[in-house]
Amino acid sequence: MSVAMPFWIAGRPATGESELTVTNSHDGRTVGVTSVPTPDQVEEAVAAAHAVARQAAALPIHVRAEALAHVSRRIAERADELARLISGENGKPMFWARGEVNRAVSTFRFAAEETRRFSGEVVRLDTEAAATGRMAYVSRVPRGPILAISPFNFPLNLVAHKVAPAIAVGAPVIVKPAPKTPLSALVLGEILAETDLPEGMFSILPVPNDRATALVDDPRLPVVSFTGSSPVGYAIMDQVPRKHVTLELGGNAAAVVLADADLDWAATRIALFSNYQAGQSCIAVQRVIVDELVADAFEGRLVEAVNALVTGDPADEKTQVGPLVSVEAAERVDSWVTEAVAAGAKVLAGGSREGATYAPTVLANVRKDAKVVREEVFGPVLVVQRVNGPDAAFAEVNDSAYGLQAGVFTRSLDLAFKANRELEVGGVIIGDVPSYRADQMPYGGVKDSGVGREGLRSAMDDYTYEKVMVLTGLTL
Repeated sequence: MSVAMPFWIAGRPATGESELTVTNSHDGRTVGVTSVPTPDQVEEAVAAAHAVARQAAALPIHVRAEALAHVSRRIAERADELARLISGENGKPMFWARGEVNRAVSTFRFAAEETRRFSGEVVRLDTEAAATGRMAYVSRVPRGPILAISPFNFPLNLVAHKVAPAIAVGAPVIVKPAPKTPLSALVLGEILAETDLPEGMFSILPVPNDRATALVDDPRLPVVSFTGSSPVGYAIMDQVPRKHVTLELGGNAAAVVLADADLDWAATRIALFSNYQAGQSCIAVQRVIVDELVADAFEGRLVEAVNALVTGDPADEKTQVGPLVSVEAAERVDSWVTEAVAAGAKVLAGGSREGATYAPTVLANVRKDAKVVREEVFGPVLVVQRVNGPDAAFAEVNDSAYGLQAGVFTRSLDLAFKANRELEVGGVIIGDVPSYRADQMPYGGVKDSGVGREGLRSAMDDYTYEKVMVLTGLTL
């Protein structure tokens, strides 16, 4: 019997009354056990965050920065353990799990660096005679304790993207990890508990989704940072219209392959990044929009690259594509592909399911109203769409309710800037897939893909507001 991992209330380990068992979607084995906080324990965590908010905001810069640097170092020291835990609870192949751990190391390091630069600015006001002798000091102040709701697909690094900027600005944070994948966040709690952060600065509560509403409503948590599906995210925003809500939501990311592209590079990158995380990434390639001048040549390369991917046991270091997070998720993907095929789509690769694993799939001749085009598949499925030239390609990208990121394969600087002007997305990646994300860059979307930005400095700005102090009677 596995020993239950504690969750974290106000920086202290705790156990609840009911067990939560985490299993591996590939083979059904038990990965770990934790417990579910009671309502009284949740109240204790929220009360502690509220009580420590002033102290947290006043923490010296060096205390915050050194705590973040410590977390970065300790994640690096425990990298193998964390990668195996991520792979186990998420079903993510070890290749990708190790990458996620490395990114979390960087995320906390970037946060430590940004903390030391986050010191306000001085603005001279005597540009007008009436303001002679006046100067403004503009600082940023935490909005208050943060409720961070994270998804299953990056159970460590997406938690890091909420916790690190919160600590950086001096805001207490309560993390509600995804119920399917809470274990990585709980290990992060162990590491945070090693720092000199004040009691109450963090709590990690693996409560079920149906109990999240009370946390969202709680007025002592004025900031809600949510990553997940668009319907849930916008429901949260509607639920608490007076709170500061940041949403990093879904997408059906497009990769555009123009006539001047390096077709081998484009095919290799698109094949890999439509299927990494088993397609369970909001910027995994879902739509491939290719200029008809090169479509025949590109399509063959793409199918060959997809068929070459290694699918199998996520614990095998050679595996590139593992299972989805559950059998139910794989069944939903299968139903969407079946529906598209029934309406006339052609399967060029894949199209089959075994348990929680769905074969990397390429579809052509898909109707524009099909779910695999209009919605977020969140599985290893990509749709090839042929267009006539860049204008048609960019219009096709924009014909979507989502707007997170897009990739454009071109060697033309003019077309790169045209794409940046015209594409209705939060990020345009030139010469690569939309799945590229550097953890320090602003990251987020438009339309149904969310509001606000992650990426350390951007999230720090989101978690704070500007405060102006005007000094009078100065000799400048």
